[in-house]
Amino acid sequence: MKNILISAIIALGFILPVQAQEKKETVTVCVDVKDKEGKPVKDPKTGKVKQTCKEMKSHKKLEGTKLPEKK
Repeated sequence: MKNILISAIIALGFILPVQAQEKKETVTVCVDVKDKEGKPVKDPKTGKVKQTCKEMKSHKKLEGTKLPEKK
């Protein structure tokens, strides 16, 4: 029983660091803030348009072959 437990712990010790090394590619996307009328909101101190920014994961598009047309 101890052998099974020890082997499971060793297996998890090898798997977890490999998963932690994978970095996901992210893209920062910023959008202007607009009021109810649809006009951009400006910051009174700087005079620049306010923006909300979020980080999003970027996905790779997979290429494939076209399906044959049915007759």
